[in-house]
Amino acid sequence: MASRLGNWLDERTGWRGDWTAVFLRKIPKVNWAYTLGSATLFALILQFVTGILLTLYYVPDPEQAYASVDYITNELPLGWLIRGLHHWGASAMVLLVILHMVRVIIYGAYKYPREVTWLTGVVLMLVTFAFGFTGYLLPWDQRAFWATVVGTEIGAVVPLIGDWLKELMLGGPEISGLTLTRFFGAHVWVLPSVILLLVGIHIFLVIRHGISAPPKRNN
Repeated sequence: MASRLGNWLDERTGWRGDWTAVFLRKIPKVNWAYTLGSATLFALILQFVTGILLTLYYVPDPEQAYASVDYITNELPLGWLIRGLHHWGASAMVLLVILHMVRVIIYGAYKYPREVTWLTGVVLMLVTFAFGFTGYLLPWDQRAFWATVVGTEIGAVVPLIGDWLKELMLGGPEISGLTLTRFFGAHVWVLPSVILLLVGIHIFLVIRHGISAPPKRNN
């Protein structure tokens, strides 16, 4: 029965070819450094799952944001665990994506024909940093407030577009409720949409070109 159903679906979707291309493809003999990309993907999935759970209770309002975070951390059953996984998972993801990029540079995996794979990886790293920056403000405490002040002032020194960039991030001349709303919207809607698209392209290119073999030493 299962075989007949599988054949029926394969005739209409070609899923067996996709399964073979993704999960049964041949890869060169590699070392543990090659698991950094998969580890980064796992961290991203963890961020999505815990982030969705947090949005069920978080209130992106200046009057209630801190109280909602406090409720999640101290009163909601297992809320401390979900928030802790999201907080430390964000730090782990930043570390993993940097290590992954360093591995690619050291092993020369950015060279032909993987230049576009490398470029999508660079953009993914920048989006990961943007996730960390926008998420840092959401607890709406003193540390988050002043860290955001520093971050937006750094953006203000960008040549030509600095003032415009700062106002775009803040929604005005200084941090306000609109800033919190913009950061929340970017964190839960804009950046996730961008990163899902880029991850899809990145994984497709990895499957298309295969995993680069470690460089060989010249005897």
